[in-house]
Amino acid sequence: MLNRHLTVIALAAVSSISLLAAPAAASTKQHGLSTFGDLKYPPDFKHFSYVNPDAPKGGSMSTVPTGGAASFDSFNPFILKGNTPNGLSNLLFDTLLVGAGDELGAGYGLIAHSVELADDKKSVTFFMRPEAKFSDGSPLTAEDVVFAVTTLKTKGHPFYRTLLRDVVKGEALDKHTVRFSFKGDNLRDLPLLVGGLPVFSKAYYSKVDFTKTTLKEAPLGSGPYKLTKFEANKFVTYTRRTDYWAEKLPVNVGTKNFNEITYNYYKDRSASLIGFAGGEYDLREEFTSKQWATGYQFPAVQDGRVKLVTLPDKNPSGTQGWFFNTRKKKFADPRARRALGYTFDFEWTNKNLFYSLYKRTTSYFENSDMKAVGKPTAAELALLEPFKASLPATVFETPLAPPVFDGSGRNRKQLGRAHKLLKEAGFKLVNGKRLDADGKQLSVSFMRYAPTFDRILLPMVKNMKALGIDAKIEPVDPAQYELRRKNFDYDILSMRMVMSGTPGIELFNRFHSRAASANGSFNVSGIKDPAVDTLISAINNAKSREELNTAVRALDRVLLAGYYWIPNWYKGAHNIAYWDKFGRPEKKPPYARGIIGIWWEDKEKTAKLNRQ
Repeated sequence: MLNRHLTVIALAAVSSISLLAAPAAASTKQHGLSTFGDLKYPPDFKHFSYVNPDAPKGGSMSTVPTGGAASFDSFNPFILKGNTPNGLSNLLFDTLLVGAGDELGAGYGLIAHSVELADDKKSVTFFMRPEAKFSDGSPLTAEDVVFAVTTLKTKGHPFYRTLLRDVVKGEALDKHTVRFSFKGDNLRDLPLLVGGLPVFSKAYYSKVDFTKTTLKEAPLGSGPYKLTKFEANKFVTYTRRTDYWAEKLPVNVGTKNFNEITYNYYKDRSASLIGFAGGEYDLREEFTSKQWATGYQFPAVQDGRVKLVTLPDKNPSGTQGWFFNTRKKKFADPRARRALGYTFDFEWTNKNLFYSLYKRTTSYFENSDMKAVGKPTAAELALLEPFKASLPATVFETPLAPPVFDGSGRNRKQLGRAHKLLKEAGFKLVNGKRLDADGKQLSVSFMRYAPTFDRILLPMVKNMKALGIDAKIEPVDPAQYELRRKNFDYDILSMRMVMSGTPGIELFNRFHSRAASANGSFNVSGIKDPAVDTLISAINNAKSREELNTAVRALDRVLLAGYYWIPNWYKGAHNIAYWDKFGRPEKKPPYARGIIGIWWEDKEKTAKLNRQ
């Protein structure tokens, strides 16, 4: 379970704005920034093409956290300590720029009406709207922007410190003009990185300790909603501001339509499904294949009061898997990590537990054209060959797919391969126990906070025990899970990293050596590899989509050859169930769910809906 706020921040910056920037035209004041090529929308655009500009305002939306979160204990979303409720960052805070759901690697003016990138790419200037205000009516100025970025870098979660490492200076040139200066070689991402960060009030934090967690009050923001009601670990409600300063801007037309948005919290997803079937809230995304196949047969579904839809998604499907903590000696040898991958019988699992709804993940960038396939191209080889002496030979061949089982659940052949690899890695089988060089039995613990995965993990544990491994599932509560994740205190954990359609600076926090020892980072495997570090820099310095894709494919090859994870599964779509009270645009934006942002309540449907 990731820190919910940081997930939102990463998605808002990586997916919507993609954390990446290059000028649409160099050293010219623009209405936005684009990574490669021209912006899709012209300076005089009226609204994004996928919204309903006449969508009615009003009504409510209630849902549950998408990440399966069962609790929150803080309203401070910017620091390492604490877990914040869903919605806090993207509903309460505005950003200088905002992304479009039908365009990758682009950002358009929100707080800023225009932006100018220096010819040498070492600074960016944002020209702000003078009408921008915080929810208490105080003006939002350039000093607030400088304060927010500087404070995130110096006092915020390590996630921010890593991202903002090369942002060296922020200057308020006047009340509504702000400039940021950069250092280093990875300059392309930084303008939109800064443009995608939440802006908060300097005056507010002169009275409130930025470094402390709190549930006493929500922080002051300038966004479209205010947090108005909550009960710890039960629910949180946001109310739309009727005085929101940016409501009529083109980037907001047809969006933020609900008067109230509520997130309900349950002890686990099974309990939340029961609550949904009972009409306790409006909408949920289903992540469990068994539930989607068998759990939605209650009367409201059968008579049409609850609708089931599958929404396609053109984003990379996400890097989901069981990640090894290679900081631990027992996982230091990639042969041992590879061996443990042979204990996951995906074919049996998909058939018997997933109702054949999924495909096996075979790439860190699955469901995209950045996925490594076949042998490396000449362009990929140019990036890889300087590290040939230190890289596995498999990097230079067709990527090895995860092991394929016959689906019987009794594939001794694959376990035999696991046995051989473990022996090569120095783990011998003695009297039924898998012992290391010191005579200590190899132990493996899967840390988890919800029982949903147990039905998948139990056959893996059984297979590991057959190999002489002391394997177990280690249940912890959500707070313990998050604390131990931040401190790298685990053997193996399950995690999903959402990958941008235009990867960039966020990769430093996930795979770069400098994040391996930074508590709270998302380099959960502890990867330290000069080739990975260099390829991440190449990705961030790519001058075209073709160069970017080449560098990402090369990175994919190196990561796959390291066996840092046991990859999971994907389907490239979202399963959504909702009570039939909503209206929605005719077309869905390809790179966003678009539910809370652009759906609306249909009053006629609501009046007819009976949840009893």
